Amino acid sequence: MDVFRRIAGEIAAQIASGALAPGARIPSTRQIMAQHGVAMATATKVITHLREQGLVQTSPGRGTTVTRPRAGTPDTPDRDLVVRTAITIANAEGLPAVSMRRLAGELGMPTMSLYGHVADKEELVLLMMDRVMAAHPPPSLDPAVHGWRVCVEALARLQWRMYRQQPWLAQAVSFTRPLLAPHAMAHTEWTMQALDGHGLDPSTLFAAAVMLANHVRGTAVNLEAEAQAEQETGMTESEWMESQEARFAAVLATGKLPMLSGFLATDPSFDLDLLMEFGLQRLLDGLSALLDAA
Repeated sequence: MDVFRRIAGEIAAQIASGALAPGARIPSTRQIMAQHGVAMATATKVITHLREQGLVQTSPGRGTTVTRPRAGTPDTPDRDLVVRTAITIANAEGLPAVSMRRLAGELGMPTMSLYGHVADKEELVLLMMDRVMAAHPPPSLDPAVHGWRVCVEALARLQWRMYRQQPWLAQAVSFTRPLLAPHAMAHTEWTMQALDGHGLDPSTLFAAAVMLANHVRGTAVNLEAEAQAEQETGMTESEWMESQEARFAAVLATGKLPMLSGFLATDPSFDLDLLMEFGLQRLLDGLSALLDAA
């Protein structure tokens, strides 16, 4: 038997016996590591396995606790409740935590019953993404009044806020195998309309809209990874950087990276918000030149 399954089985037995009552906190990944002498990856698998069985749940500020019975939860929830519950899980624990088994556990229903509401995991993610996009429609700006740049910039920042609030969403969005979510497609349509009327052909309009959206999404992909890293290490981004100062100093002391040494000597401020904004402005500058030439 896999080590993580054995440890998960021990915790599941404590839950079944009542030693761990509903609402009680279970051992954290660090505690599992210390108690059983296993690596972080194995400890994480233990908790993931328990969640997939519907035995535990993770809530912001509370950690991972034994699942409480859901009094009054309908035996046959509607699709909207299924999607909202999946989004709640993704917001708290990331997209990988959303499985059909885990979702069924949260809803207090057999896993197979879910397939009466969604065909598979792909359709579930599509519905999750479209629901979030529907809650963030394009801004009420008129390109003829406000200008194309103000309009496109406003939509990019709206998308960035959306990804900030829902870090899992960037993992769901793809520009090579896109899920056909109508409200997501509306964002692309809106950008194309904002850029229309300046001499660009439809192919160029589409490429420009996707380029801008991909910059925001590509930067936002780091958000969920950072949240996971903070949970696993217990350190914020700035705290982690401080812990690496000695290593940075050793590398820079070689004298082989003079530009980076000069940059770091200025005590710089740098984060994902700055990266997103800098890239956005450079892309808009390039589009401005393209529109002027057209």
